[in-house]
Amino acid sequence: MVQTKKRFGRGASCCKRCGQKQSLVRKYDIYLCRHCFREIAPKMGFNKYS
Repeated sequence: MVQTKKRFGRGASCCKRCGQKQSLVRKYDIYLCRHCFREIAPKMGFNKYS
């Protein structure tokens, strides 16, 4: 049986940094999970205001 790559849905994309499939930030084509995003966000120019 040949495995095909999933093209759509929640399991289709994963975090670029750690490979996790849950809690992805896909806005602006970032594709990072929320844990990696919180670590990298200041370097990317995102600021926390509250």
